[in-house]
Amino acid sequence: MELWGGRFAEEPSLVALEFGASISVDRRMAHQDILGSLAHSRMLVATGIITVDEGRAIASGLLQVLGEIDGGGFEFRTSREDIHGNVEGRLHELIGDVAGKLHTARSRNDQVALDTRLWTREAVLVLVARTLDVITTLLHQVRRHIRTWMPAYTHLQRAQPVVLGHHLLAYVEMLRRDVQRLHDCFDRANISPLGSGALAGVPYPIDRSMVARDLGMGGVTRNSMDAVSDRDYQVETIYACALLMTHLSRFAEEIVLWSTTEFGFVRLSDAFSTGSSIMPQKKNPDYAELIRGKAGRSIAQIVTILTVLKGTALTYNKDFQEDKAALFDAVDTAAVSLAVLAPMLATAEFDEDRLAAAAGEGFALATDYADHLASRGVPFRIAHHVVGRIVADCVAQRRSLADLSLEELRAHAPEFDEAVLRVDVAASVSARDVHGGTAPRQVEAALAEADAWLVRERGWLEAWRSSLPTCAAIAALIG
Repeated sequence: MELWGGRFAEEPSLVALEFGASISVDRRMAHQDILGSLAHSRMLVATGIITVDEGRAIASGLLQVLGEIDGGGFEFRTSREDIHGNVEGRLHELIGDVAGKLHTARSRNDQVALDTRLWTREAVLVLVARTLDVITTLLHQVRRHIRTWMPAYTHLQRAQPVVLGHHLLAYVEMLRRDVQRLHDCFDRANISPLGSGALAGVPYPIDRSMVARDLGMGGVTRNSMDAVSDRDYQVETIYACALLMTHLSRFAEEIVLWSTTEFGFVRLSDAFSTGSSIMPQKKNPDYAELIRGKAGRSIAQIVTILTVLKGTALTYNKDFQEDKAALFDAVDTAAVSLAVLAPMLATAEFDEDRLAAAAGEGFALATDYADHLASRGVPFRIAHHVVGRIVADCVAQRRSLADLSLEELRAHAPEFDEAVLRVDVAASVSARDVHGGTAPRQVEAALAEADAWLVRERGWLEAWRSSLPTCAAIAALIG
């Protein structure tokens, strides 16, 4: 069956056909293409544009095509160019010329826009689910380490002691923002462009809102020209993936550092480590390194999609065929990285003794000594200078702050009193008892709040998962 038609006297060049075909990429949208076609067919019946019998024949044929695809027996043909042509071509083989009525009041331009939006919203739900799994794992580790001390860093230099749970909660915060961005992506994608036609709308008495409702979408696009050329929701989804991967990469970098002999903070499970082909002692954090490396792919896809879009005048352009490869790759990369990270973290073991010992090393309590003076009336800038001189002296003498007597400290500042001798890691951490601080009491409160948020997010996820329509459900409504 010739789908696109009588305008051309020559068959397309084979090399041009293979170059222009997108079926190797967009075949992933087969379910979405059939779902959208069923909703469109139901609307055509409801508005009297096609008959009930025609609608039923189309629906029956589409479900048969879907069964063939799911069963692995469907032949995807490059000669039919894309998923839309492949589905419609096979539908024509099954039910004859009535298949051609399915494309009434529809263009490939608004059809592909719909399919991609449907695919994106389902992909976002997968990403949210897997991000919530990582957050759940992090919260389990936080619960175990509310009173595990560790050094925090700036410039990769030891700075101040914190609670390990507080450190892990920092990544929970990043991932929570990622989930919020994914919510926005879902809402932005979940709008129906169908009915926009090629670019100007269609001359049929269609009901666009009916299609949107049947598909569980939040409404319809407002401008037909924008609808067929808009790829913002893809840009935003790719960006959300890129930033999510950036957060995972930062965490992966810490896992790589912490698992070294030099740090010794964490031991990864053998199941998430690899060996060396020549050095039998090696235990490498390869999968964390791969997450770190794969972040570059998602970041690169931002450049890809923006470059595709930047030179395109309204409305549809063949350039847009390149959008889906960027979208699919960004989503796949984030999804698989999340799937690996959750069990990697769940099986990781933190060396609490090593962490606690490191928490007090490297003059990590110097700020507490300055705070001690400031609380006794010394301007903080002066206190900072005094303690800096004390640290310099200790470095020169190869001593620690804890080695100094009260008399030695008072030689630098008479405001020091006996309370400074009680400054230790536990006291330092517990003193930071402000909202968002590292004190165990604050970590417990943050954990409780995050647990409650997680319950709400899983509720949102399950509500959407259970409400999205199936092909069978829409087909059953026809006629």
